[in-house]
Amino acid sequence: MIFRKLHPGLLCALLILFSGYVSPVSGSALPEGFVYVDEAIPGIVVELRYYTDHNFVGERIDGYLKPRCILAREAAEALKGVQEDLARFGLGLKIYDAYRPQRAVDHFVRWAADLGDVRMKPEFYPNVDKSTLFDGYIAKKSGHTRGGTVDLTIVSTTGRDAPQDLDMGGPFDFFGPLSWPEYAEISPAQRAHRILLKTLMEKHGFKPYSKEWWHFTLIREPFPETYFNFPIQ
Repeated sequence: MIFRKLHPGLLCALLILFSGYVSPVSGSALPEGFVYVDEAIPGIVVELRYYTDHNFVGERIDGYLKPRCILAREAAEALKGVQEDLARFGLGLKIYDAYRPQRAVDHFVRWAADLGDVRMKPEFYPNVDKSTLFDGYIAKKSGHTRGGTVDLTIVSTTGRDAPQDLDMGGPFDFFGPLSWPEYAEISPAQRAHRILLKTLMEKHGFKPYSKEWWHFTLIREPFPETYFNFPIQ
């Protein structure tokens, strides 16, 4: 047969081309339509909280196998525009969470149903009864799982030190009115920082969430009805 006369490398290439085969070295390749954000947006800062134990659950969340930030390609392209706008002023974006597998959402739901586990209450929900977290905070389905939602803030990129968070008047993932974008009892500078983030995100096609200043969803998200469950790796 003619294939026996081909160089092994060429034969492998032909098999990949005509059979749709994916090489084992690409086993962690993303599904079609998704990208790694740090590769798509130069200079973006990633602090993937659910890969760590510094979150409202108090442990690494299911499905976060590596601290990689993933988004649907369209969301990453829109976010790149925000990053470019900020870069002109010595500012940039820091992402706390982006694509979130369904298994992670299921982890949140199990945790929320366990009313005895309140180890992180003092930091993340000191004034909220855990039994009420399904009211606007914890849901069985999340826009994050569709790849078009992102949690983020603005950082200063000037100076020799690591990028510094702008003061938003309240921390990421704090459950309560302090996190509402329109919360009035913060300083003018803190409100200005929130307005800057909201204005730029809206300019580039994202819509905000009324209970979390850090949470935005691409209006024209590419997978509006699909909830993915591939792990972050």
